[in-house]
Amino acid sequence: MTILYWLNVIGLAVFAISGALMAARLKMDPFGVVVLAALTSIGGGTIRDIILDVPQVFWIEDPSYLNTIIITALVTMVFVNYLHRIPEKLLLIADAAGLALFSVLGAQKALLYGAPGEIAVVMGVITGAAGGILRDVVCRQIPMVLRKDIYATACLLSCVTYTGLLLIDVDDLTASLVGIGAGFILRLAAIQWHLQLPAYQLRRRS
Repeated sequence: MTILYWLNVIGLAVFAISGALMAARLKMDPFGVVVLAALTSIGGGTIRDIILDVPQVFWIEDPSYLNTIIITALVTMVFVNYLHRIPEKLLLIADAAGLALFSVLGAQKALLYGAPGEIAVVMGVITGAAGGILRDVVCRQIPMVLRKDIYATACLLSCVTYTGLLLIDVDDLTASLVGIGAGFILRLAAIQWHLQLPAYQLRRRS
């Protein structure tokens, strides 16, 4: 199996943990935990594959991805049962890791299907951020991407770093790891130090 396959599995598992932790915070039943974990994990990649007109959406082509999500969600449920409370930062860190991983993987898949660099970046941002948006909307939360927090910007940094390194002939694995690391570090920094983009406001005329 290729490194790309295992990176996809890791990304799915990390996002599944993020979704399952959110479900646990909202006291959902086991079915709800699995559904939210799956929505978070495969939502962005499904939208990407539909836009790219891929012959078969990735998790339909390989059902082992769904098995990974279900197992991860159930293991997370067992783990959560041993905790008295769910640390807020645990959810944010899991989400940050999935965000960076899937952003690069989304851009990578778009390039494999012949998309130009700019489109690959957009597909990467969709892959990284859309699953979290769906999770937050279903849970009636304001999506992180719509807050002032640095979120989609971290996706963008991962994708631009990855595609930029490929342009200067850096090998794909190195470009992937550096791109993932760049987005992950930026998102962690935003969480740790509450970094935010400036809010857009219309100035009132005096």
